[in-house]
Amino acid sequence: MFSDESKFCISFGNQGPRIWSKRGEAQNPRSLKSSVKFPQSVMVWCAMSSAGVGPLCFLRSKVNAAGYQEVLEHFMLPAADQLYGDADFIFQQDLAPAQSAKATSTWFKDHGIPVLNWPANSPDLHPIENLWGIVKRKMRYARSNNAEELKAAIRATWALITPEQCHRLIDSMPRRIAAVIQAKGAPTKY
Repeated sequence: MFSDESKFCISFGNQGPRIWSKRGEAQNPRSLKSSVKFPQSVMVWCAMSSAGVGPLCFLRSKVNAAGYQEVLEHFMLPAADQLYGDADFIFQQDLAPAQSAKATSTWFKDHGIPVLNWPANSPDLHPIENLWGIVKRKMRYARSNNAEELKAAIRATWALITPEQCHRLIDSMPRRIAAVIQAKGAPTKY
């Protein structure tokens, strides 16, 4: 099971200045819209496998080890039941401090869940990064006015992810690994 967090922004304020106008109206002052330097955003955690996606967890703030263990308890374990049933699985997470904390390692041992030894800074290997990209592309034209509307749009888009999409992403792992090895750790197309 692969897991990760992603940040979703309400506006395009973090992409630089933009002018949205009809042809010939770009210089019209009424066509100009101010951008936001620090747009409102939400952080989302989720897990996936070749069988599909688990439930979304909207994170309220930066997560410490205790908070991450709550996410595992209330979101990862239900996702594991949903995606694997009684079958064994290996859990993947990145090396964020809350995830690599001794207390978190103990939590996994206490629950009998093996954790994949994962290299730091390796988004090219991580299929859930591509899944987040799919969600963000599908949401490209969604306009949310506040965090609750943004969360609703994320939930609706997440519900459209199919098990087939997840299976294709997981199935790409051997090619991802080969590409990273061939590139000697440099970025790849993934």
